Amino acid sequence: MHNTVQMREIFTEIFENQPLDPVEATRRSVRPNLRKRFYARAHTGEGEERAVPVMLDGKPVMTPARRVLAAPTGALAEAIAAEWDAQSDVIDPARMPLTRLSNVIIDAVSAAPKPVADEVANYVASDLLFYRADAPAGLAAMQAQAWDPVLAWARERFGARFVLVQGVVHVQQPRESVALVRAAIPLEPWRLGAVSSITTLTGSAILALAIAYGAFGADAVWRAAHVDEDWQMSRWGRDELAVERRAHREAEFRAAVTVLREVR
Repeated sequence: MHNTVQMREIFTEIFENQPLDPVEATRRSVRPNLRKRFYARAHTGEGEERAVPVMLDGKPVMTPARRVLAAPTGALAEAIAAEWDAQSDVIDPARMPLTRLSNVIIDAVSAAPKPVADEVANYVASDLLFYRADAPAGLAAMQAQAWDPVLAWARERFGARFVLVQGVVHVQQPRESVALVRAAIPLEPWRLGAVSSITTLTGSAILALAIAYGAFGADAVWRAAHVDEDWQMSRWGRDELAVERRAHREAEFRAAVTVLREVR
């Protein structure tokens, strides 16, 4: 019993109150207090159907809310275990995006999926893909090339038609179209958690659903979400801090894509 409580305290210490964005931590001169690796091997264990636990030296990993870290498929559990195995001298939560996403899904999304789905749905009414540049012409063309096929897919797949606008002034979208896309948001906690993460990272619920439904690949969606940023960098040069922060966000994005790939 003592060992179990101690392990729970260790996992809580690792994943609570840690600066997860290394760029922001550097900017604020925050030095995370990282715990030394205390296990020899990360692996998966025996579990019930759709609950394969992640283990460290035979002991289950616990989420911050004291639940067992268990994935709905063996492949996903193996991927999470690989993150733990990849830690070297210290355990760095910033380098464990799949574990962190899994913690959120198990501790928060599973208990209350509706508020999460509602948050995703809020993006549909003001999705990134609706707001286009009026100039320069090159940027407008890049947006159209990247975003129009995704909107065409949403129109064909869900029957949803949206109003495009130049600039950033909010435009009211057809309620029926918003409702059609909202109804397509998955409610299964693991898929919902992944869609929510991608929506937040890209600013587009439609891009997130395009991945969830297998219509577009991860690379295409990530590029589509960064058309404006890539255009700016092509004209004004690279901002190394922005590039580093983007790499951190992409790791989060790839973790969510892994969940969608493994949980069908």
